[in-house]
Amino acid sequence: MHNTDRSELLLRPLQTGDEVAVVAASSALDNTENLLRGISILDSWGLRIRPDVISQRRWGYLAGRDDERLSDFQSVPNASLLACARGGWGAARLLEHPFFWQPGWLLGFSDVTALLCARMAAGVSGGVHGPLITTLADEPEWSQRRLHDVLFGHPLLDLQGLPWRGGVAVGPLLTLNLTVASHLIGTPFLPDLSGVVLVIEDIGEAPYRIDRMLTQWRLAGLLQSLAGLGFGRFLGCDHDSDSGGFSLEEVLLERTADLGIPVVANLLVGHGPGGNAALPVGAIATLDGDQGVLSVGANPGVQPAPLQPQ
Repeated sequence: MHNTDRSELLLRPLQTGDEVAVVAASSALDNTENLLRGISILDSWGLRIRPDVISQRRWGYLAGRDDERLSDFQSVPNASLLACARGGWGAARLLEHPFFWQPGWLLGFSDVTALLCARMAAGVSGGVHGPLITTLADEPEWSQRRLHDVLFGHPLLDLQGLPWRGGVAVGPLLTLNLTVASHLIGTPFLPDLSGVVLVIEDIGEAPYRIDRMLTQWRLAGLLQSLAGLGFGRFLGCDHDSDSGGFSLEEVLLERTADLGIPVVANLLVGHGPGGNAALPVGAIATLDGDQGVLSVGANPGVQPAPLQPQ
């Protein structure tokens, strides 16, 4: 992984007229309509969208060969935002090749976790865990507004979750998909998690598989180094709890009970209905395990009203 000189990567909020490149790191597109709807949202914010070059590209189940998908990220020096079109699978394959991070913002979630983690591990700012272009138009208005606020440098409202374990943690924020990030353990692309406020989410994993992954994180000493832990949504991850096994909630509670850190659950982050709250990677966050609130970039002495999405 090439670690670009930090002086080249000074990040500023987006401004009207900035250029956006829609990039495809993962699976092939199967819905051009949703891509166009998402692009129209960015266009309504006064951003200039580079011409689409990815919607017809396919190599097996991927959105083009590795070199084509890598080129999306390496050949856009003037783009202020690299917005990932969709998730699926394929982003981690790009990390096998020399990766030269462009200055500016990188937006996505799910499979894009691999790139967000690698970017943070390389010491490069500007990652945003948030809606993909193909999911953006279906986000509720509050979520679209929040993404706009993240990218344009506006203050962010708090996220209200469910308090599971008390205390207050402050540290750099990282949000990720558990399955994708678990496959980065033992590589140079998972950042140092010491003192991090970590928020994790997932989709379609049975409780025993969540148990297995969290156990791997524990065996690697990763959960024990955190400042605080938040759980986003785990869509479709409780489907075998009625067969006599542990429920998802039981697994999450038991695997984190002895960490001695604040834990907040049910944050509106990740897959599923209700909104996928954009969270800037590496920003200083405060996780209040007593109130069940996640704050980003706020003065700890000021307590804005928690966001209560409808």
